[in-house]
Amino acid sequence: MLTLHTYEAAAKERLPGPVWDFFAGGSGTESMLTAGREALDRLRLRPRCLVDVSRCDPRTDLLGAELAAPLGIAPMAYHQLAHPEGEVATARAAGDVGALLTVSMFASRTLEDIAAAASGPLWLQLYWLKRRDLMTELIRRAESAGYRALVLTVDAPRVAFRPRDAVNGFSIPPGIRAVNLSPEVMAASHGSRDGESAIARHSMEQFDASITWEDLAWLREVTSLPVVLKGVLTGEDAELAVKHGVSAVIVSNHGGRQLDFSRSAPECLPEIVDAVNGRCPVVLDGAIRHGADIVKALCLGADAVMTGRPALWGLAHSGAEGVAGVLRLLIDGLEEAMALMGAPTVADFGRTGVSYPLCGHASPR
Repeated sequence: MLTLHTYEAAAKERLPGPVWDFFAGGSGTESMLTAGREALDRLRLRPRCLVDVSRCDPRTDLLGAELAAPLGIAPMAYHQLAHPEGEVATARAAGDVGALLTVSMFASRTLEDIAAAASGPLWLQLYWLKRRDLMTELIRRAESAGYRALVLTVDAPRVAFRPRDAVNGFSIPPGIRAVNLSPEVMAASHGSRDGESAIARHSMEQFDASITWEDLAWLREVTSLPVVLKGVLTGEDAELAVKHGVSAVIVSNHGGRQLDFSRSAPECLPEIVDAVNGRCPVVLDGAIRHGADIVKALCLGADAVMTGRPALWGLAHSGAEGVAGVLRLLIDGLEEAMALMGAPTVADFGRTGVSYPLCGHASPR
């Protein structure tokens, strides 16, 4: 398994068609599934030579957590759809390679079981539910289990129309459920109907679409954990995030599964980095398929990146071993790119490390 694409092909072969479509599909026309990849591919690297790269060190720190590389796994629901061990296997793999794992509130294993299997840092992802008491309960459990931050997904006041799921009448199959929430709250996600996604129906029923920036004060009051916003795509919102006390922002277009025809996360990254201006970490989520992609993100100002679907490909292929294999491919590729770029540490990357072919020069600072 020498590339992420080999894991992808193996996962597609192993998984039932509707499950593969749930993982792989996008919203609307699915235009955003390739937009991030195309944006990263347009960038070209500008290597420096005659630099001592006999030892390259990709280690970094993110909100107080030491990572072997600026790499984490993005939050994704129901890992047991890919492998019986689910998030427990993913946590074990992330810890083995020194990567961050962000656990979905719709995880198919308990927060406590995931934490027991983890030897690396964990963050907990939240959607804003209409029932704040359930959010508070999850937060308290996460605090007790040693999770280090809360990640609020802000680009999904409702789940967008995803044609593959609608065609398949997709619902979460029997035997798998979001075990950290009560069955009655999750009931709508299990009822299959022709031409309708149970995931979308559940979001309409349970997500609170009325929240505003002012509601972040409540979240910060109920926890001492850092609050991270995921789904920020404009400099204006990045500025507001900092003003409202957010500890980090994740630049993400939800893997192409929310607003169709939006800008991709890599395209938005420089604008958001400039708006934040060093006041909090910025993480890029999406389209990371090679170690050089991590380098491009770091050059554009990201402090770290997250990868999503590739972790599930590895999980479907061979459980924890497969997830670790995917992460190691990315980290090994990063280390090689660091050496060839003349950048012995991740702090050595900057905007002059990338160029845009149409312009023929380095991107402006």
